[in-house]
Amino acid sequence: MNETRLNTRRLCVGYGRTTLIRDIQLELRAGEIMTLIGPNGAGKSTILKSIIRQLPITGGAVYLDGRDMAELSGQDRARKLSVLMTARVRSELTTCFDVAAAGRYPYTGRLGILSPEDREKTARSLELVHAADLADRDFTQISDGQRQRVLLARALNQEPEVLVLDEPTSFLDIR
Repeated sequence: MNETRLNTRRLCVGYGRTTLIRDIQLELRAGEIMTLIGPNGAGKSTILKSIIRQLPITGGAVYLDGRDMAELSGQDRARKLSVLMTARVRSELTTCFDVAAAGRYPYTGRLGILSPEDREKTARSLELVHAADLADRDFTQISDGQRQRVLLARALNQEPEVLVLDEPTSFLDIR
């Protein structure tokens, strides 16, 4: 059975009080991949940022597993939805392992202490994106492509039901 994981109803997005795109209707079921395609400046990233609540919506609603995202706590959203956006991550004096491990924080409690299982999941997520050899390296001292893989490991490490990616292949080789 393909349950709806993420959907929008009459979603309107924009900046401030200015709505740029109206009445967006999306429905994403378990196991599906949805792609937003359009020219630069068409609003693809604005739609994604609004769906993930990085930008306030100007109308309508976004639902995650049938629940209005506006009513979900940040922790509840983070346990179901993971995000990889094109914006640069600022993390000084942080290893790649630590960046990937941040994906486990919705599960660690207030102190953010990783369990042995969290550490194992982090190592597996780095292996999955072929970045295990970067684990002990300073995140600021690796290439853009390597950073993109570590950030993807972080997103996967959250074990989300919905994974939102904005230009996920930026900085990566075509293969």
